[in-house]
Order: sequence, then structure tokens, then C-alpha cells
Amino acid sequence: MNDKQYIDWVSMSDAALAQTIGTFVKHHRLAQNKTQEEVANAANISRSTLSLLEKGENITVPTLLQVLRVLDVLYVMNTFKIQEEISPLELAKQEQQKRQRARNTDNDNTKKSDW
Repeated sequence: MNDKQYIDWVSMSDAALAQTIGTFVKHHRLAQNKTQEEVANAANISRSTLSLLEKGENITVPTLLQVLRVLDVLYVMNTFKIQEEISPLELAKQEQQKRQRARNTDNDNTKKSDW
């Protein structure tokens, strides 16, 4: 197997997921040596709301986004980015449509052949 820790997110309860998010936020806040008051003021929320978030209690998505922005960890949003995938059949069709050779761009038909 690989060295990365496997977490079965599907089997976790909503409360456990919220707790994981709260732990993530608290970890990054402490790593930046910021108090709850500092982060709450910068995010324009109350300190008690931030405390609830860190404890895994119910908060709103906009509140979470404000805190993630203040902590400069919005990179977690990359997980939600949708990447368009091309099917193998569509890729094969596109490959067939690619030009195989170049044409002479000299369109002067007035030249006479030596024949």
C-alpha cells in the first residue's frame, strides 16, 4: 500500500466531518500564531463563532470561507474544481481530425507547367 493515510470520509458522520474541519482550522490558526480574536476580527465574525467552528459545531459555509481566506488556506477549494475529462473515443476522433500534412500556400495558378 502507500504511505498516505486512508480516511473513509463516506463512513464518517456529519459531526465527525465538522470536527475534522474545525481541527484543520484550529491547526492552521495556531501554526500562524494567531489568537481566536485576531482571526475572528479579520474574518468579520465573532470570537464565539470561530470557537464553534473549531469545536465542530454548525456554522455557515460563508463563515467557513471567510476564516479560510483569513488563514490563507483557500487552496483546499482546489478539491472542488471540476476538470473536464475527454473520453477515449472523443480523443481518438480529435486525433483523426488533426492535420497530417501541410499544403503549399502558393496559390498562384498562373504558372504554366513545362509539360
